Amino acid sequence: MMEKSTQAASAREKILLSAHELFYLHGIRATGIDKVIAHASVTKVTFYRHFPSKNALILAYLDYRHLRWIQWFTAQLQQNSANGQTPADALVATLKSWWQRPDFRGCAFLNANAEIGETLPDVERLTREHKASVADALLTTWQLNDPAQAFMLVVTLDGAIMHVQMGMNLATVSEQLRTLVNAVLSR
Repeated sequence: MMEKSTQAASAREKILLSAHELFYLHGIRATGIDKVIAHASVTKVTFYRHFPSKNALILAYLDYRHLRWIQWFTAQLQQNSANGQTPADALVATLKSWWQRPDFRGCAFLNANAEIGETLPDVERLTREHKASVADALLTTWQLNDPAQAFMLVVTLDGAIMHVQMGMNLATVSEQLRTLVNAVLSR
């Protein structure tokens, strides 16, 4: 009984990790269930035991991505801030470390929302919740008193993420982000 439970959890994790990699790399619409099943090396029966539909897998993927990304973002931002960097420099350093990764494909939530948000409303909800968590990380790390200021920063960093995703020069986007963060924080 214990062994089956462990195997089931392992299979679910393999499916979720495969979906995470494939959805982020290739897009949600471009990645079919059969591709996830093959990548995870599970059977269709096993897949459907854990995820009754592709929509269920999409929502699980976004939940997993959120937990993984927000933990990384918060830790990096806090570390860069604790090292004496200004808030703008800490945010730029944090994002640059992500942007320079070979698997960078932009914000998984903005990508998912653009792809399927209109057909799966929970994607829009999860995107809003993710962005609120990013704002909370900024509020907490920098001890900001104005939530509106944090949300302005989220809009600013989302724009920077999109520009890097579109292939704009990293140094240029970084400098523009630094300038905008300083402007928002000085208001």
